[in-house]
Amino acid sequence: MGIGGISFWQILIILVVILILFGGKKIRTMGSDLGEGLKGFKKAIKDDVSAKDTESKSDDQ
Repeated sequence: MGIGGISFWQILIILVVILILFGGKKIRTMGSDLGEGLKGFKKAIKDDVSAKDTESKSDDQ
């Protein structure tokens, strides 16, 4: 048994079908786009938290 009742061979077949459908270049591009999106999301969260900290410090004074 594998993950959740899915065997290694079933996962391998699914990955091969995805590779055939999308191709290596498309999958690589999608991964790159996903990574850039996550970086942007993390940066926005960090900027939002630091802006709230700055506002709370100025309200305390």
